[in-house]
Amino acid sequence: LPAWVLGCYGNKEIRTPNRDLLARGGTRFLNSYVCTPICSPSRATLFTGRVPRQHGIHDFLTANPADKPPQGQKEVPPAFSKEIMISDLLSSAGYNCGYVGKWHMGDDPKPGHGYSYTYTLSGGRRSYTDPEMSLNGQPVKEQGYLTEFMTKRASEFLDQQKTDSPFFLTVAYLNPHTPYEGHPQRYYDMYQSTTFETIGWEPGAPNALREKNYLTDIVGNNRKHAASVTALDDQIPVLLKKLQEKGLRDNTLIILTGDNGFLLGRHGFWSKGHASDPINMYEEVMQVPMIWNWLGKVPPEATRPELISFYDLLPTLCDVAGVQPPADRNLCGRSYLNLATNRKLDESWRNVLFGHFRYTEMARDARYKVVLRHNGAGPNELYDLRADPRERTNQYDNPQFLQVKDRLTREIEAWRKKYA
Repeated sequence: LPAWVLGCYGNKEIRTPNRDLLARGGTRFLNSYVCTPICSPSRATLFTGRVPRQHGIHDFLTANPADKPPQGQKEVPPAFSKEIMISDLLSSAGYNCGYVGKWHMGDDPKPGHGYSYTYTLSGGRRSYTDPEMSLNGQPVKEQGYLTEFMTKRASEFLDQQKTDSPFFLTVAYLNPHTPYEGHPQRYYDMYQSTTFETIGWEPGAPNALREKNYLTDIVGNNRKHAASVTALDDQIPVLLKKLQEKGLRDNTLIILTGDNGFLLGRHGFWSKGHASDPINMYEEVMQVPMIWNWLGKVPPEATRPELISFYDLLPTLCDVAGVQPPADRNLCGRSYLNLATNRKLDESWRNVLFGHFRYTEMARDARYKVVLRHNGAGPNELYDLRADPRERTNQYDNPQFLQVKDRLTREIEAWRKKYA
């Protein structure tokens, strides 16, 4: 779920009224980035605050033994089970923790990590209409629409909560993940005549890789993708209503994000970091929505321009809950709670963030982005995002950008060394 497909981030053709309303009632971060533009390592960073070189997951994982694993990533690193997740910290502080949906960080049927209630993929090939799921570690067979089952199980968890006890719930929907079949027909009908002229897609590029088959019908597949996005949007009011019924809405922080972005035909690619050979780190795959809605705590109709990353979320949630981040984890992130609540910062906010996906690294400040591959051996890229927001002109070999290139390269090298 990239930021750019939501109405509140400027999309004119995909209908996301409930997400947009959530944003209007809270704070929307304009520059929220993942560390890795693919699911498993990105989720690992989100929940541990650690980067791939630290937590050890460098590529996507699969719960299905029949699926071919990505090159160099055959199983979960043995040490990952010892990683400290935000749920470990919160459960130790008395929070009741629940997890519903996609896990994909190993041990999918039984995530552990302080969760007392789980509803996750149990293995086998995922389907929106015939899912194989685990409820608290036990297999359950569902028949119907997976997205609605996730909402049902999340509501079931909320029914167990009390107003005088804290809880932490993650609802990790699969929409709009491929394949796009299996959603209720009414959502496909919404987009049967939409042309997606504003998306800015381009014909398939010669070096397109993962899910390049979708490029053979870019408009048709964008219609299906949009249907899955709107189908998820309709789950938000159900969850909000349940919070209201339980008397929890006024004191619950709601955060909406996605674990990586997507291209949908932009740059001639369909998927995410793996959409091209070599790996790409375009804005569309790195930038994700980050919406905070917390009545009375987060100002409504607010935006923040600061650069924030997935590795900042764990220290931020620790700040929210009043618990200490783990002291021995060498975390590179910091809390942005004061940004979300519009309070004065104790020190200036940093202006550089980083990305890492296998052999590709990125450093980005408020204007420029450098992408290095194979420890700088290349091929490399540099973009002036203010003059070239769609990243069409690679300035890496332009001598006018030498100082920028050298500065951001040094930033990457220092980050690589400190957080190895």
